[in-house]
Amino acid sequence: MTQIKTINVSLPFKMGSVNCYLIDNDSGYILIDTGSSNKRAELEGALESAGCKPGNLKLIILTHGDFDHTGNAAYLCHKFGAQVAIQRDDLAMVERGEMFANRKQPNILLRKVIPVLFGFGKSKRFTPEIFIEDGQDFNEYGFDAKAISLPGHSMGSIGILTASGDLFCGDLFENQDRPSFNSIMDDLDAAHASVEKLKTFKINTVYPGHGKPFHMEQFLSANG
Repeated sequence: MTQIKTINVSLPFKMGSVNCYLIDNDSGYILIDTGSSNKRAELEGALESAGCKPGNLKLIILTHGDFDHTGNAAYLCHKFGAQVAIQRDDLAMVERGEMFANRKQPNILLRKVIPVLFGFGKSKRFTPEIFIEDGQDFNEYGFDAKAISLPGHSMGSIGILTASGDLFCGDLFENQDRPSFNSIMDDLDAAHASVEKLKTFKINTVYPGHGKPFHMEQFLSANG
């Protein structure tokens, strides 16, 4: 039986927190997103208490390339021997530490300061073993789920939809006070198109990158 454990990891500079999701199934564990590297001990402690240890973490799925979701991927890949999967459009973000590689470009100061603030130096960068395609399933890892391309927050953002209707949406949505689009959206038209795409699927509970899980109908009712 598949179980979902939410691991809430603090962000630096009192910027809130980010959710990582540990999937426990009969063939081992799968981790969706890895948090920011500044609170690695929090993540490791939660993984250990859940029984996840080197050898039984089979796959790390990254919903997109931002530092607060990928900051521990390289470390966990090395320590746990897990493969890392991401959508190819966000590759430069994790391979070169360029948060704005496939986004609208901010001023040069922000481009230089943000990677320093979030500590995404060379030791945090990596080349993933798996590039996720739209519709790709994860059955070989004992996880009855598939990837859905959901651009908007970033070009390579994806969601993971389980056969039972649980959606891990990355940063397409958040639920701080109420279900809504993430406050940082690179391409709002693409985000709306992603929602229209999601309407073609049966979705029950949404697990966002930030905030508490919610029912998809809550978002649709509040946002037309």
